[in-house]
Amino acid sequence: MTDPLRVLVLDDDFRVGQLHRAIVDDQPGFAALEPVRSLAEARESIRTTRPDLLLADVYLPDGDGIGLVREAGIDAILISAADDAPTVRRALRSGAVGYLLKPFDRRALTGLLERYARYRNLLAGDRPLRQEDTDRALAIMHGSAEPVSISRSATEQLVLAALGDGEASAAEVGERVGISRATAQRHLAALAARTVVEVSLRYGATGRPEHRYAART
Repeated sequence: MTDPLRVLVLDDDFRVGQLHRAIVDDQPGFAALEPVRSLAEARESIRTTRPDLLLADVYLPDGDGIGLVREAGIDAILISAADDAPTVRRALRSGAVGYLLKPFDRRALTGLLERYARYRNLLAGDRPLRQEDTDRALAIMHGSAEPVSISRSATEQLVLAALGDGEASAAEVGERVGISRATAQRHLAALAARTVVEVSLRYGATGRPEHRYAART
């Protein structure tokens, strides 16, 4: 079982920090660390707990969250009421992978976390990456289903690689590749129509059938 992605929340408002923590903990594949309220506390927590992702406010009692993102060397999403373009550009220059404006709907943060998990999954490990991989990762993080530079054949190659020697559902393939279940289903159906993959029907614990796919040998 894959370890959850650990997230550190930095916000000087205790209630806001706890709210963001609860949203993170409710998201599958994530676990929130104890929230912090200052840059000093954040630096100490980063040093001792080594989080995978930082959710940080911009304006803090003892300094600037964007500066922390630049120095911390970990993935970060800025969450702030600062809506001016220079601040947003500065945040992105610092290395932030996302910027969320307060106030926001809960679904905005859960959507960002979901995209981040897919982004991380696609860029996991030490394997060499192709241009298609980096294009797809950036497209996912920026909210696009698929980058325009990815051809169908390249996507299908990724889908086949995700199947490997075993079998998987469309949802599992989508998670491995970093695409939506619907996109994975579309490519798997096309491959099945050309007899590149085999399709079988399995019944889960709920009694509902699920299509399973495997590459033909």
